[in-house]
Amino acid sequence: MKQIKKNILTITGGVLLCMTAATAQDENQDLYVGESTAPVENFVKTAVHREPGLLRSYPDFSRAAESTVNSVVSIKNYGTSRQQQFFGGSDDWDPFEFFFGPGWGGNGGQRKQQQQPKGESKPQLRGSGSGVIISDDGYIVTNNHVVDGAEKLTVTLNDNSEYNARVIGTDATTDLALIKISATDLSPITFGNSDEVKVGEWALAVGNPFGLNSTVTAGIISAKGRGVSENSSVGIKTFIQHDAAVNPGNSGGALVNTSGELIGINTMIFSQTGNYAGLSFAVPSNIVKKIITDIKQYGTVQRAVLGIQYKELDAESAKEHGITATKEGIYVAKVNDLSAAKEAGLQEGDVIVKLNGAPVKNSGEMQEEMNKLRPGDKATLAYYRDNKLRTTTVTFKNDQGTTKITKSSDFTSLGCAFQKLTAEEKDNLNISRGVKVSGIVDGKFKRAGIKNGLVITSINGTPVNSKEDVEDIYNEIMRSGDSDKVMFITGIYPTGKKEYCAVDLADE
Repeated sequence: MKQIKKNILTITGGVLLCMTAATAQDENQDLYVGESTAPVENFVKTAVHREPGLLRSYPDFSRAAESTVNSVVSIKNYGTSRQQQFFGGSDDWDPFEFFFGPGWGGNGGQRKQQQQPKGESKPQLRGSGSGVIISDDGYIVTNNHVVDGAEKLTVTLNDNSEYNARVIGTDATTDLALIKISATDLSPITFGNSDEVKVGEWALAVGNPFGLNSTVTAGIISAKGRGVSENSSVGIKTFIQHDAAVNPGNSGGALVNTSGELIGINTMIFSQTGNYAGLSFAVPSNIVKKIITDIKQYGTVQRAVLGIQYKELDAESAKEHGITATKEGIYVAKVNDLSAAKEAGLQEGDVIVKLNGAPVKNSGEMQEEMNKLRPGDKATLAYYRDNKLRTTTVTFKNDQGTTKITKSSDFTSLGCAFQKLTAEEKDNLNISRGVKVSGIVDGKFKRAGIKNGLVITSINGTPVNSKEDVEDIYNEIMRSGDSDKVMFITGIYPTGKKEYCAVDLADE
């Protein structure tokens, strides 16, 4: 009973504060355009009926909300893992876990392990998030972390229709995924141009926080080209920062402008407590469009590689290097051999300031422009050398050092996924590093006899600890001039059995 009284008092206090604010504005005549001296009760009637006299700048998001809610779906991730982790607001809180929605929170900030009954194999709810319909025949974009590790995915539309979904492709670097349901006559969202978004504009976040379908919140664009913590698993520095309220379950949902056009996919928040703190981050829609187009058309994301090592130029480093023409840009620290930059004539000490006419004052802006390009694309670079502005044309390459479009039969031809090990798994196997093979399908690993659960500790003598490590080694092998392209794998199964095998990477 004491708790109930406390809640009532809290709500009453909030109402009083709101009423006080409204009354104060009325006394100063700030709520009217003209010289009306209408009493408070007339203002309330005017607001309800939307009669002339209400401040013209007062925002109305109803049309944007109505045009968007049918394009946003709820996604549930099911799996049969023996242990599931549930998260609240603990000190080692992870923004992705916070965003993952029902099934991952609400345990008083304590980490709790739940064991499935022995012998039970029915998929259990691991988490939930949101997604955005992008075509009337069932293609949906969401976050990679929403679908990661799922053995079963279900999608619920705004009309409560439910479908099973399959993953078309994912990209961990941008934390995006493309999935599909077998449905027609859906309501795809309209893409806006995220390059045209301006700081200070209104924006709406649409998603399914706490399992509450079709929730719309409003805020403003706080910043563009924003990076987050270096410890983040997302490798982009071009987020749209906004302050629309987002909560568990919003991951993969839409960030739209006041016309209801998609300008971003909500991906993470920044918080020291696990609670919404006004700092939300969305992947810009122009990047989303390029990534999902690549996945659908090529089966994998096409990334243009310039081939430089760089750092951001600032006033201090400009003075250190004797640069007076600019105090911002991308300072070229090293040009890699046989790279696109080398062929374009870039040198150590150059400062890149524009890419295809777009200013690049920092790494976030550079990355945003690079994310729009593919191997083989040509672009104009403007740069300073010896304080003189120059331009050059660069033809971008891929990770393997060629200008060809990367086929899905390249790295993905291994035919499996790679998962990071938990501290407990490392302790059980008495190892300090490794990456676990999962989701084996027909591919090079399966043909080499590798099975699910193998923990790879090294490839060709090089230690591995993540999917990125494996991919880097793969690309190095494929770039080499060796006629025999082979992965020599050292690993261990959960039973303790050690495994040594060779994976032939030659095209068939």
